[in-house]
Order: sequence, then structure tokens, then C-alpha cells
Amino acid sequence: MDLARTEVAEAAPRRRGSATRLWLMALPVVFFGVFFAYPVAAIVARGLRIDGVWRLGRIGEVLGRSDIRHVLWFTTWQALASTALTLLIALPGAYVFARFDFRGKQVLRAVVTVPFVLPTVVVGTAFLALIGRGGLLDGLWGVRLDTTVWAILLAHVFFNYAVVVRTVGGLWSQLDPRQEEAARMLGASRFAAWRRVTLPALSPAVAAAALMVFLFTFTSFGVVQILGGPTFSTLEVEIYRQTSEIFDLATAAVLTIIQFVAVGAILAVHAGTVRRRETALRLVAPETTARRPRGAGQWALLTGVLASIAVLLVLPLGVLVQRSLDTPGGFGFGYYRALASDDGGIFLVAPIEAIGNSLEYAFAATAIAVVIGGLAAAALTGRAGRLVRGFDALLMLPLGVSAVTVGFGFLIALDEPPLDLRSSWILVPLAQALVGVPFVVRTMLPVLRAVDGRLREAASVLGASPWRVWREVDLPMVRRALLIAAGFAFAVSLGEFGATVFIARPDNPTLPVAVARLLGRAGDLNYGQAMALSTILMVVCAVALLLLERMRTDRTGEF
Repeated sequence: MDLARTEVAEAAPRRRGSATRLWLMALPVVFFGVFFAYPVAAIVARGLRIDGVWRLGRIGEVLGRSDIRHVLWFTTWQALASTALTLLIALPGAYVFARFDFRGKQVLRAVVTVPFVLPTVVVGTAFLALIGRGGLLDGLWGVRLDTTVWAILLAHVFFNYAVVVRTVGGLWSQLDPRQEEAARMLGASRFAAWRRVTLPALSPAVAAAALMVFLFTFTSFGVVQILGGPTFSTLEVEIYRQTSEIFDLATAAVLTIIQFVAVGAILAVHAGTVRRRETALRLVAPETTARRPRGAGQWALLTGVLASIAVLLVLPLGVLVQRSLDTPGGFGFGYYRALASDDGGIFLVAPIEAIGNSLEYAFAATAIAVVIGGLAAAALTGRAGRLVRGFDALLMLPLGVSAVTVGFGFLIALDEPPLDLRSSWILVPLAQALVGVPFVVRTMLPVLRAVDGRLREAASVLGASPWRVWREVDLPMVRRALLIAAGFAFAVSLGEFGATVFIARPDNPTLPVAVARLLGRAGDLNYGQAMALSTILMVVCAVALLLLERMRTDRTGEF
């Protein structure tokens, strides 16, 4: 009898936990249903449903066009090439950050992460300053080549370097090096020991990083929009062109469906690799594996990695700053001062007002993302059944589904009461929050899962409500992670471009939209102002990230 009572007492908190999880899921599911699934479905229906009849034959017609096949080929090819090049360049950096201990390591870790949170418009602008329009490498040593494709690939490496360093390096730093040392003592060469011991252990993290890089480059928009011009177009850029320039919603809808299917497949495979990474290894504390470089080979490797970071990551940003200061009258702040003037051409307000607009929108988007993402992360804590895994996949979809489609879908779907938001300022923060929520979830979830579940069960048995359990048990432990999640949400919201370009009003432009519009007009003044705005945006994101790095308590390298 006592055993039965004990089982009933232990089962009650679990039942309450399941019910609480469903309640926690409710608001995020409604949010994503209304502001993600509904707009995407609306734009697809507008393109494929004519006079109440679905024209699914339009899919075959679109896929049969040679220009669309070229877009699909280039999208896939450049994503594969960008992923391979990123792995080739970033894996040595992952090893250095995981195994070496050197002065300035934490600052350098923040530096390599800055490009990841920078807006794609700024990344494209930085490489435009480096390679295009008489950039630093344009015509170097008298040689002029078509560098567009290389500029796109290198910009993607610049943008995704931190994904590999933090994902792979975070796991590498926790692998016990004594296993590889034991293999070498048994006669294996350094390479054989790495291939047979370390590489199999790292393969889930490498696969996860490769899939994320492929996802980000497959859906690349801002970089290709700025660097590719009319010749090179990814699916995301083509969706934007078909929607905003040609007004062919049927073609845009077909491309959206193709991208949606591809992204769903990538995320499904990525979820499997993450589960393998979380369950297949026994790890050690990362601070026990890093040591000072020893020998000429290790010092040469460290030097090579530092040189690659300087050339691939720091140089483009430095050139961006240099071009923002290089005015016709010599070096100075002329382009920055010009931001305060309104010529009545591109904007209804002075370009400098885009800074205030972006900050206001980003703060509002951060608040929304923290609430929705915090509830979602709490719901994902615990056993991962099919419902939970499906919910987790739903939260990741905005990272890969066309932001252009979401933005244009906002205009089409949210135009009738009770959701007539086309003229409301909240539309921009809502679109930005969709991108920020996955970062909040991915930052908070590992910390929440690290909380001993028995503490929650004990509090529940003692009569605490779910809200009090969260306030008294979880919140004190995840407060710092919550601040870091808010910082990441703020940074990515600040740089969101794909959806915002559709819904930002001319009298309230954001920084990325202002940069893109300035670059779209000829003239040295417009180009210089674009460089100045990009530099300001870069500095704001960099400062936010450096503050986040100082708040981190763990050093595993994960986002």
C-alpha cells in the first residue's frame, strides 16, 4: 500500500508537468500559427489558387523554365561550395579554440562571432568594399577577374565561420584527450589516432555545423542580393524579384514551396545529428583540455589560424570602416555628417533616423522573442517525445523559410480585422521576433535541461504552483542565460532584412533597409552613406556581442 501511494505521489507531478508543458506550448504555437504559418500559406494560396481553383500544374510549368532551373542549380551549388569552404577554413580554428589556451582567447572568440550576428546587408557591403566597385582587391597587381562568385563564397565563410568554431569547437573542447593519447601509446600515428578516435566522436558536431551552414547559405539573401547583381540569384533572391519586381506570385509561390520542402528536410536531418551529439559521448569539463601550444608545429598552427581570422574576418570589416571615411575631400566624417541631411530622394526622413527606428524595433522584437522563446524553451525541457520534437522543429523553421515570403505574406494576410496590421508599427517587430525566437530557445534550452528535475518535482510535491516553481527554481539558475538570449535576439532583430524590406515604411526605415536603398542608387555620396550606416550597425552589433561574451559563465563555445 505504501509503495502504491508513493507511485501515485510521484506520478502526480509528472501529470501536472505534462499539462503545464501543453499550456507553455499554447502561446508559442498561436504566435507561430498566426504570424508565420498563416502569412506563408496566404502567399502560396494567392499564387496557386485562381478563381477558387488550385492550379498545381503551375509547379511543373515553373520548374520547366530554364531560368528557374539555373536559380535552383546556383542555389544548391553555391551552398555546397560555401559549406565545404567554411569547413575547410574553420575546422583548424575550432581545434585551436578547443585545445589551446592563449592570451586574448575570449576576446578573439567574441571577434569571430561578430560576423555571425551582423546583418547580411552589412556582410555584403563589407565584401563589396573589399572586392567590388574599385575595392581593395579589384585589379590587384593589374589583374582583373570576375570575382563575383568568389566574393559570395568568401562572404558566406565570413558569415558562418563562428558556426563551425562554436559548434565543433564546443564539443572538441569537452572530448577527453587521453583517449587519443592512449591510441598513440599503442602505436597509432598522430593522424591515425585522430581519424579513428577523435573524428568519429566529432562527426555529429561536424555534421550539425555543416547542415546549419548549408541552411544559412541555401537561403542566403542579403549577401547575394548585394554582390550577385542581376546575374546570380538564389531561391530567396528570386522569390524577392518575382514578388516585388515582376509581380509573378505564382512563380514566387512555387519557389517558396520548394524552399520550404528543402529546409524541412535539412532541419529533420539536423535534429537527428543533434540527438546523436547529445547522447553518444561522455564529456569532460572544457577547462581541463586546453593547454598552451607546445612545439613549432602547434605555434605555426595557432599563427596560421590567427592570420586567417585577420584576413577573412577582420580585413573586410576594416575596409568597410576605411571606405566610410574615404570622402572626396580626404579622410573624414563627411559621409557620417551627411546622414543627418534629408534630400527628399530615397527617404522621407534623414537616413540617421534609421538608427533610432532600428533600436526601437529591436527592443520590441527582443521583448516578444524572449517571452515566446522562454515559454517554448520551458516547454521543451524534459522528455523529448514526438510532440516535443515536432514543436522544436516548428521553432526552427523561420531560420530557413523565405523571410521575403513572410514579409510579403504579412502585407497580404494581415490586412483585415481583427488583424489589420499593415499600418501598425508592431508589424516590423513581429517579423523580427520570428527570427529571434530560435536563438532564445537554443540559448536557454541547454541551461534549462541542466536543472535537476527532482528540484521541480520536490517543489510541486510541496504544493508550489507551476509559476512559483519557475520563479523559485528555474529563474535563479537561468537568469544569466536569459540575458544572453535577449542579447542575441536583439542583435539578430537589429539586422533582419528579408521580411523588413517589405513592411518597413518609407518614413520609418530600419538600418539594413536604409543601407540597401542607398546602395541601390548611383553616386559616391549614397555609397559612402551606405558604408557609414553599415559601420554604425557593425559597431552596435559588436558591442552587444562583446557584452554577451563577458556575461557567459560556460566556455563550451555553444551559442
